[in-house]
Amino acid sequence: MHVVAVLALPSVVAFDLAIPAQVFGHVDERDHYRLAVCAPVPGDVPTTTGFGIRVDDGLAALAGADTVIVPGYRPLDPPDAATIDALRAAADRGARVVSICTGAFALAAAGLLDGRRATTHWRDAPALARRFPGVEVDPDVLYVDEGRVLTSAGVAAGLDLCLHLVRADRGEAEATRIARRMVVAPHRGGGQAQFLQRPVPRSGGPTIAAVAEWALRHLDRRLTVADLARRAGLAPRSLARRWVAETGHTPLQWLTEQRLLEARRLLESTDLPVAAVAHRTGIGSAAHLRALFARETTTTPSAYRAAHRGVSGVSAGRS
Repeated sequence: MHVVAVLALPSVVAFDLAIPAQVFGHVDERDHYRLAVCAPVPGDVPTTTGFGIRVDDGLAALAGADTVIVPGYRPLDPPDAATIDALRAAADRGARVVSICTGAFALAAAGLLDGRRATTHWRDAPALARRFPGVEVDPDVLYVDEGRVLTSAGVAAGLDLCLHLVRADRGEAEATRIARRMVVAPHRGGGQAQFLQRPVPRSGGPTIAAVAEWALRHLDRRLTVADLARRAGLAPRSLARRWVAETGHTPLQWLTEQRLLEARRLLESTDLPVAAVAHRTGIGSAAHLRALFARETTTTPSAYRAAHRGVSGVSAGRS
């Protein structure tokens, strides 16, 4: 049982607090996660949205947690000394420490972001960089995974990060299942921009979304930007500009990410050899798939399959 402790600092952002509660504390997850909400001082904790919440657990809840999540809060003052010590102690014993939105200011105050890349809401990123010069602040991404320390941008980016945590713990299929329950996109990569232009769809012809859906059904093909442009009825350069504006990625970056996601799903749910997975996802060869896995996940397809076999229920297979 993986214990997730969510630390509600005064005044906590209620939406940020609700995200891990819905992902890890939902009744559907009770066989896999146990959620504890705690506060520096148990009792009534104010939120930024005009109502308070009752929190029964204190900082002792952090001592037994596998993952500690700090939602956003206002004002952005450092937490008290006892909270700082509890966060440091959790990190020192190997707990995974996570912030949502301005929760990054608490992690930074505890020294947990020193020498690391981190993010927060784009509006507060300059203040984070100014107050904590030892932190490499990236204001342009949805979330940053630095191993045992992870940070996310504001609001819905916290959901992207929580699904990323589930994906790391239990695999792509489980993260997709939870995303479906929450009626959200199953995967937005951490490198996607916080701020995207949303141009009005052109009249006539398939939308970018429709072309993307078509591409997902044909990942086994050797798709090019020209193929996608023909499908959209656009010149390749126009297609590329619109694709970046609507997804935050170039078409080829997006295709690579989707192929890796499908490869993960196949490794979790089938006994297909690595070469067959590479062929079915359009990646090509087993060697290319291994290279992509090494670059994007710092593991191998075989190791990924072995790590997630228990949660996917797949029988032993070839790799």
